Amino acid sequence: MRAGDVEDEGAYARAGGRLPGDPVPDPGLGDEPAPVVPAGQPRPWRASYGRALARSLPVLLIVVAVLYDIFTPRYFTAGPLYTAAPLVAAPIYSRRGTALTGAAVVASVVGLQLGKGVIHYVDSLTELITIATVAALAVFVNAFVRRTDERLAIAREIAETAQRAVLPEPAERIAGFEIAACYEAAQAGAFIGGDLYAVQDSARGVRLIVGDVRGKGMGAVAAVAVVIGAFREAAEQEATLEAVAQRLERALAREGTRREGLDAFEGFTTAVLAELPHGAGTVRIVNRGHPPPLLLHGDGTVGPLPSRESALPLGMGELGVWPDRAEETAFPGGATLLLYTDGLSEARDERGEFYDPCARLSGRVFRHPAKVLDTLARDVRRHSGGGMADDMALLAVRRPRRGDHDHCHEP
Repeated sequence: MRAGDVEDEGAYARAGGRLPGDPVPDPGLGDEPAPVVPAGQPRPWRASYGRALARSLPVLLIVVAVLYDIFTPRYFTAGPLYTAAPLVAAPIYSRRGTALTGAAVVASVVGLQLGKGVIHYVDSLTELITIATVAALAVFVNAFVRRTDERLAIAREIAETAQRAVLPEPAERIAGFEIAACYEAAQAGAFIGGDLYAVQDSARGVRLIVGDVRGKGMGAVAAVAVVIGAFREAAEQEATLEAVAQRLERALAREGTRREGLDAFEGFTTAVLAELPHGAGTVRIVNRGHPPPLLLHGDGTVGPLPSRESALPLGMGELGVWPDRAEETAFPGGATLLLYTDGLSEARDERGEFYDPCARLSGRVFRHPAKVLDTLARDVRRHSGGGMADDMALLAVRRPRRGDHDHCHEP
């Protein structure tokens, strides 16, 4: 930890530096923290070194093979090294590069066999034919790899488009509130799963939802689309937050009748809905079996918003009737409301201990909700060793203090 990461550098010096686990104020918008590489992830310089070594390996194999043939007796051969070179080149070089590698291998073998005077022997001809065949096959392998890469690139683009369509990034400012959202997939290369968030301004205030659909795969993604679509419509039309929750319950019940198999009977979504009335320093919460939101105050204190009324997750209304009751809490200026899914709170370290966002954020001061999410994303990946077991959706909303607008973008 650097002294510049603490807003009061004098206090940092007097304390002799921060001990591990001690709370630290956030550096604010103007000071970007040094990039943190999660445990288990390769460092950038190591990844670059590995790529450079892989790209030079075919050339090194040819050079070593040629030197071996030059400095060994005529009946010694480096055939395995020659055959390995084009096969190594196939997945990392272009088609032209792979073909040139194969041609260089064949030319080297022919030249050395002519120099040793063994090209007319049966063993030498067999070796030459084998190497030429492997070089030709490497070109076909390269073509196959390129087609596969193109398909993966298309699939990746489709996944990114689907994410933007289903989980669009909310505006940074809505009705005077500062807003930031983040989706972290547990599986590398994945973009969207069963976690969701949405923000909708309405005549009765800014309404929010963060939820987690049971299950994985396309069925979960379809349920996410249903919940978000129903939420946006209900947030505009319903007079109360309780009515919004009931609207989502009915939407999921209709979706359940159209889904086959286990999901038709056990599909559900945990969710927390929030409402920020215009002009009032309060927040209303309806919790449907979801981790409670956190309220980060401007003085660094953090606490969950308790739910006194127990309620079943959305989609389980047929098991019992628990009327939704929104609970109202003060939401003062300078405070940040954090909604998250259990991918955050259930992340484990190597000892099996769960990540505690309340304890991790306690004592820290953030000037923008995006800073909260950046800090959490880095910290939870460090805590879990870079291998999260579940997706994670984060949504943070900050109510600015009076006068914040004049310096919130200061360098």
